[in-house]
Amino acid sequence: METNLLAEQGNTAQEAAPGVFWLPVLIANVCFISSHGREWILVDTGLANSAERILQAAEKCFGSARPPKAIILTHGHFDHVGDVTKLADYWKIPVYAHELEMPYLTGQADYPPPDPTVGGGLMARIAHLYPHGSINLGSRIHPLPSDGSIPSMLEWRWIHTPGHTKGHISLFRDSDKVLVAGDAFITVNQESALDVLTQDKEVNGPPAYFTTDWQTAWKSVEKLEALKPSVVITGHGVPLQGEQLTEQLAALARDFDRLAIPEQGRYTP
Repeated sequence: METNLLAEQGNTAQEAAPGVFWLPVLIANVCFISSHGREWILVDTGLANSAERILQAAEKCFGSARPPKAIILTHGHFDHVGDVTKLADYWKIPVYAHELEMPYLTGQADYPPPDPTVGGGLMARIAHLYPHGSINLGSRIHPLPSDGSIPSMLEWRWIHTPGHTKGHISLFRDSDKVLVAGDAFITVNQESALDVLTQDKEVNGPPAYFTTDWQTAWKSVEKLEALKPSVVITGHGVPLQGEQLTEQLAALARDFDRLAIPEQGRYTP
């Protein structure tokens, strides 16, 4: 049944898996991941002006006296880092991202411009309006440990899943195969404004208007499919699990060229 998730958004995060909560902030999601009910981290920070909703949701989950240990960024696009500076300063915590994402988070390089010619709907057609400049987090930002570990989250590891951006990462908990995929793949057709509004669940490739290396993005989807995740929380769309996830992710990994790569576009191979 289709629902208008944008109209229903509140300040309460929903539990998608034990200790893993997700909060939609307009068109993107943020995640709260706790470690055995004690320490926790925030994954991504959504669009600008989302800090208040994130703070309220975090307080409901963990209380006002328990700030996160860190903010982990899956990547640095504008809809995933909107209030990262404000939140990092408020909590006085570090921010982590992949080493290859550092130029875009330290003011050294801008992302390639989004591609409004990929087709698929209004969200793609207005992509030329989306910011693609770098931000400068200064001393707040640190590269993730090279061994794949995540600070304060011993049961989790990060996985390099480039293609959407050079330094894109996903997070995985091996014990129960919970995946936080970022934009490596998503569970909504992000190019379509109608699909974004109704949030009809369906495994899709990464947002096409911001993906610049399609062959690498395909390899990343294959890597994540090989993990056989039980539950996935993506950067856009609602969490997905069970048979639908297994079947649709396998189909995406197998037929990525047909299901995800645009027929035309600035970055289409």
